Amino acid sequence: MTEYEHLLIESPVDGVRRIVLNRPEKRNAISTPMRTEILEALQEHDRDEDARVTIISGAGQCFSSGYDLTSGGLMENPPIYSAPGDGQWTRQATDSWFSIWDLAKPVIAQIHGYAMAGGTELASACDLVYMADDATIGYPVVRVMSTPDWQFHTPILGLRASMEMMLTGNTYSAEEAVRVGFANRAYPADSLDQEVLSMAQTIAKVPSDLQQVNKRSVHRSFEVLGGRTAIRAAQELQALAAYQDSVKEARKNPFDAIKRAFD
Repeated sequence: MTEYEHLLIESPVDGVRRIVLNRPEKRNAISTPMRTEILEALQEHDRDEDARVTIISGAGQCFSSGYDLTSGGLMENPPIYSAPGDGQWTRQATDSWFSIWDLAKPVIAQIHGYAMAGGTELASACDLVYMADDATIGYPVVRVMSTPDWQFHTPILGLRASMEMMLTGNTYSAEEAVRVGFANRAYPADSLDQEVLSMAQTIAKVPSDLQQVNKRSVHRSFEVLGGRTAIRAAQELQALAAYQDSVKEARKNPFDAIKRAFD
């Protein structure tokens, strides 16, 4: 089993792998090297005949605080190529998360503490999402910088919930996240690990050759309904945000702007 710099890989029970985002000192902020490792680990599990399902969780106090804006250029050696020009970052971020959809084996996001911004993108790209009942999600960056890079909101959450999230940047409880369809279920924080592992074991009972068809049948139906196209359609709008006067001003002191977004 490959060792990674920013991840821990665990095998809690037969058929189940767990990827632990392991930058607790950075609140598991998603740098480009971490994103590359996540995709590499998932692909390794897809090829591993002994792995049937993967859980993604976070070390420390949270699942993930979002993209790491302190680690240098997010476009330096990205895991997936995208053509240059406006929207390049968003296009390759979108393709990164779509690659999780396109795996044969199911992937589960296990959220404790909070998932913010890019952390919600990673979670929403997984096939199933389970949260601690005291966990929260949000995309506060829309208040100061841009629309999301992976525009999952409307296809997954629907018009009204998406509009409220986009116009406010508010944080939402696990109960609200389940109600609007971001997450499948919320469990007491002290039983989250066991509940998610139990669900993973249930999934692992199904042979992978059949499970890949089950997974794809849901995604293909979602695509027929326009889900994948809708997410792609918003890519260049994220780039357009950078040309707005308020965003140009915010980018002069981006860390102060991000701090204001969480106020």
